[in-house]
Amino acid sequence: MSSRPLRAPWLMLAASLTLTMPLAAHATQPAKKPKTAAAKARSDSAPDIVTYGRRDDVMAFADDTAQRHGLDAAWVREQLAGARYLPSVARLIMPPPAGTAKNWAAYRSRFIEPERIAAGLRFWLTHEAALARAEAQYGVPAQIVVGIIGVETFYGRVTGNFRVLDALATLAFDFPTGRKDRTPFFRGELEELIRWCAGGGCDPQALRGSYAGAIGLPQFMPGSINRHAVDFDGDGRIDLLRSPEDAIGSVAHYLANFGWQRGMPTHYDVAPPSETTPRAMLLAPDIVPSFTAAQMLEQGAVLGEDAQRHPGPLALVELQNGDAAPSYVAGTANFYAVTRYNWSSYYALAVIDLGSAIAAAHRAATR
Repeated sequence: MSSRPLRAPWLMLAASLTLTMPLAAHATQPAKKPKTAAAKARSDSAPDIVTYGRRDDVMAFADDTAQRHGLDAAWVREQLAGARYLPSVARLIMPPPAGTAKNWAAYRSRFIEPERIAAGLRFWLTHEAALARAEAQYGVPAQIVVGIIGVETFYGRVTGNFRVLDALATLAFDFPTGRKDRTPFFRGELEELIRWCAGGGCDPQALRGSYAGAIGLPQFMPGSINRHAVDFDGDGRIDLLRSPEDAIGSVAHYLANFGWQRGMPTHYDVAPPSETTPRAMLLAPDIVPSFTAAQMLEQGAVLGEDAQRHPGPLALVELQNGDAAPSYVAGTANFYAVTRYNWSSYYALAVIDLGSAIAAAHRAATR
């Protein structure tokens, strides 16, 4: 399991739940102009650059999705026929160039900075009651929820402007070569989107999100919406874009479903073994907690007294700093739970550190 910094959480609810998103009226389509020779050449040489409606594999996917979920096949076909291939999505999903050094200090500085901390404090003060209620119900501290929403969307400032249907169709049917193929994942998320929208949760032609298809303040993928989102403001619908309360409750519910343990720290300070072999042995499981504190001490790691008393397994987590020495933490099961939101130790520690900085600002503001 990689601990490289990823931006798109896959990150990222029960079939009976629905999520309300902005619905756009069907606009009248302007008359189509004849294709120029250059435009025809582009459409002939690229994946269906206009829509996916002429693709037999897409229509077969539509029919299969409709049959397995008891949906109107004509409606599903109509939605997918309107999906467009987005070259920008295919570019953005690619990993950084080979040889790009990981740098925790640089990654951290993107998120733990004054403007985001100030925005996080305003978000916390505005939604204090919902955050307290989420912590009481799910056991997830306010600072973790606030940290996630801050890293994901800067408290709603950056939720994405890609049409989710287009982004998911592009990655489901024309996933680019040059990296590990995630076609099955994105086909599953496209199916989850269709299933969710068919239940009244959204208009698939209007819904906007990230280039990977993530939606709303917490950037949930459609499958995470169907499995984990909750109506936390009690208005009878789930709206992760316009209801911060729904976003707060849904993030806390997500982490609880992925094993968050009430009252447990996320990590402890640690000095790794100086010897190469025991250090490599402790690093082998990556972010998965696999060793007791006693086992880490036996291998030469140095832990403080609180960490030595930790009752559960720990992970020796390494975060590289370019040419400088790496940073290390001893991650608990709660650190691992945060990585289930985005499979990256860099992401998890950025969430934790941002939440801690905002919590300190909150204590100062409410004295």
